[in-house]
Amino acid sequence: MTTKTLAPMLRNDRQENILHVAERLFADRGFHAVTLRQIAEAAGVPLALVGYYFGRKHELFNAIFAHRRHWHLDRAGDIDDARRHAQQPQGLQSVVEAFVLPLLQLRQQPSAAAYARLLARELLLASPEADQALREGFEPLAQRFMDALHAAQPGAGHAELAWACQFTLGAVGMHLRDERIERLSQGRVRAHDPAAAQRLVRYIVGGLRATLVDAKSDAARLAR
Repeated sequence: MTTKTLAPMLRNDRQENILHVAERLFADRGFHAVTLRQIAEAAGVPLALVGYYFGRKHELFNAIFAHRRHWHLDRAGDIDDARRHAQQPQGLQSVVEAFVLPLLQLRQQPSAAAYARLLARELLLASPEADQALREGFEPLAQRFMDALHAAQPGAGHAELAWACQFTLGAVGMHLRDERIERLSQGRVRAHDPAAAQRLVRYIVGGLRATLVDAKSDAARLAR
């Protein structure tokens, strides 16, 4: 599996700084709890400069996802590769790894950790402000994941595949954002530990194997 960096798409350092500061504040507080003035102060620039580069707050918010969109497009090839080998003995696990592990690795990159937290927040909360950005930037990747799952489990119906994708995103989103594991483990493990990645993959694969059943067989069982 390839690991690609997040390439900049900005005109100058001040514009990039504003975008990264906004990304961090939105990730920490959410869209409605952050003002353009707070972003300008945290970035150390005049308020007017934020508006000059990005316009209104929702336009700045969408610019963050547009700036990161290429990362999701880069990941599509990994999922397609896994789909082509989905019928092999470890095919389902390879599909899950191709979709899940890059999202977890994103959290480990200093330049992308805030985006990982913002993406997780929006996947879990589904705010109207992020809806269009996610439709354009992230959902094509999720659709590829569903296609790869179907290649691994051809008998699964579309509804089962959609639920499988939803449950997977829920598990990943909670792992990316939740610090509760440190309290639950009484400090024995730390949140976002890279060593937990394969544990999460095994958890998701086990759940998918239990739920991605042949749709016709499941309907017959329920009818009895």
